[in-house]
Amino acid sequence: MSERESGRDATDLKPRSRDVTDGMERAPNRAMLRAVGMTDEDWDKPQIGIASSWNEITPCNLSLKRLAVKAKEGVFAAGGFPLEFGTISVSDGISMGHEGMRASLVSREVIADSVETVMHAERLDGSVTFAGCDKSLPGMLMAAARLDLANVFVYAGSILPGRIGDSDVTIQDAFEGVGACALGRITRAELDEIERQACPGEGACGGMFTANTMASVGEALGMSLPGSAAPAAVDRRRDEYAFRSGQAVVELLRRGITARDILTKEAFENAIAVVMALGGSTNAVLHLLAIAREATVDLDIDDFNRIGDKTPHLADVKPFGRFVMNDIDRIGGVPVVMRELLDAGLLHSDALTVSGKTVAENLAELSPPAPDGTVLRSVSNPLHPTGGLAILKGSLAPDGAVIKAASIDLPVFEGSARVFDDEKDAMHAVTTGDIGAGDVVVIRYEGPQGGPGMREMLAVTAAIKGAGLGKDVMLVTDGRFSGATAGFCIGHVAPEAPHGGPIAFVRDGDQIRLDMHTRTLDLLVDDAELASRKSGWTPNQPRYSKGVLGKYARLVGSAAQGAVCG
Repeated sequence: MSERESGRDATDLKPRSRDVTDGMERAPNRAMLRAVGMTDEDWDKPQIGIASSWNEITPCNLSLKRLAVKAKEGVFAAGGFPLEFGTISVSDGISMGHEGMRASLVSREVIADSVETVMHAERLDGSVTFAGCDKSLPGMLMAAARLDLANVFVYAGSILPGRIGDSDVTIQDAFEGVGACALGRITRAELDEIERQACPGEGACGGMFTANTMASVGEALGMSLPGSAAPAAVDRRRDEYAFRSGQAVVELLRRGITARDILTKEAFENAIAVVMALGGSTNAVLHLLAIAREATVDLDIDDFNRIGDKTPHLADVKPFGRFVMNDIDRIGGVPVVMRELLDAGLLHSDALTVSGKTVAENLAELSPPAPDGTVLRSVSNPLHPTGGLAILKGSLAPDGAVIKAASIDLPVFEGSARVFDDEKDAMHAVTTGDIGAGDVVVIRYEGPQGGPGMREMLAVTAAIKGAGLGKDVMLVTDGRFSGATAGFCIGHVAPEAPHGGPIAFVRDGDQIRLDMHTRTLDLLVDDAELASRKSGWTPNQPRYSKGVLGKYARLVGSAAQGAVCG
């Protein structure tokens, strides 16, 4: 139950911190706060949590230290008192392709839980939340939705692309280079050059991968200031956005606006439309379902096809296109996308945002330019008539699966299954040339519970593409894909293997068929044979029974509902 639901005054600037500042009995509490810098003049000020996932683990978060400082200045300027605290973040790029990736999605829950824990214990009145890596963005938004306090979300910003010759390079090129080098398509020296140039400085991975997708989601939901998603991490406009975010959260308190006032069904539909237009990461499906659950919004996996059917794909961005987030910024940022969709009647214009204004009011004030026609197409001349993601169902995925439709040229693929119960075995088969045209690589027991942690398969998908098989091999998994994945890659297959989903019963040589016309994914095995395989079946034993991974495996639900715990 939120504080407003329990009967407190929605316009009280200190809806929770009075618990630690007011009255004679709070002398010990105030004594502790004096030690961190508060004085008699500060007891009437709202206390604002500055929650940051800054660390030195990954370039994605390096800008957050300076941005948190600017947000605190903004809170002070608006009459609040900021109190900074930190949480974890996991680097997907560094944890990719090995056992560490099992902890990536788990970190989303840890982040949300840790922010909730501090905000609840310290009775902070509102928050500015900062994130840069893939799971830290939805983790912070989940915490905001769960707490239902005044909140503004700030993104760390994208990395600038590296350069080799006349071409931009990103971390995607490094992963694909591994497969290309393993099979002799490029030299080790060429791979070394890609490695040295792919990540030239701070910021999140540069294409429309998961971090930039979720930053765009934050803006489309109305939880970030308009225009703040696209500028690069090194761009000093970010400092101004951080300062204004600190001011904005205090103003939200003054107006009695909390996260769930903003996180409505209409806001989620706006976010889905923006993801569809951008051709964003498949992980957006998982994360939006999870955030909606925390916001008590009735969002269903089928809503993605419903909205995608009427939302054209407009952005020519990596991993399947030519451009990166820096190019989106160059042509006017996410507001250009939103204005184009709004003018076409594809956004809810009256959805409230953290600026205190509606989507329509924000866009009228910003007056973004029209799409440039190259990086971003117009609705009247789209790259594809429907959205960049699609939900598949069928005999192999009764509860659903996700594919990046924008990267598919051939609408039908049918091939023979090559089954693996672990990502590393599939990776070995690809890099040793044991996978060929017409194969469907099936990787199971990598879902939320079976992994546990629903590992991303970028190493495998990039190796397949690097081997020149991107249009000839399909990959199907109950795990996930990185936002840098494109092509015939189908993830989030549900039910997953440990739950007795059909993927558990696929055998080498089985025919699997994808049909994008009907959005179906089918295992072409007759019912009698499938029933025979199920007889006496027991799932594989869990890989982890203790620790955070064991706990997660016991609590996590289906990917079709966002892979949430509890």
